[in-house]
Amino acid sequence: MSQESYPYAPPPATPQTSGLAIGSLIASILGLTLLPTIGSIIGLILGYMARNQIRDSGGMMGGEGLAQAGIIIGWVGVGLTVIGLCLGLLGLALGFAIPGVTICAGLGNTF
Repeated sequence: MSQESYPYAPPPATPQTSGLAIGSLIASILGLTLLPTIGSIIGLILGYMARNQIRDSGGMMGGEGLAQAGIIIGWVGVGLTVIGLCLGLLGLALGFAIPGVTICAGLGNTF
């Protein structure tokens, strides 16, 4: 009786998820909730770094979807910040330009 030996084939390795991609997503979500603007900017930086790291790894690293989500959410946070600043400046400009609508106009008048 002869026994044939088969070569051992390890299971295919799953690519390791990039820590930068996970950090990007977390920072971008924090940029919409607890750390406005700062979290979004950090999420953008980490997202672009993670995307480059994943592409340079040649398929050995995963998480490109997480990095892309971090980048998108980061840009949404930055966009909301810009819109908020524009609306705030517009409100200040209109408040000073229209008589009777000025902010705190009557506080200086004491009788």
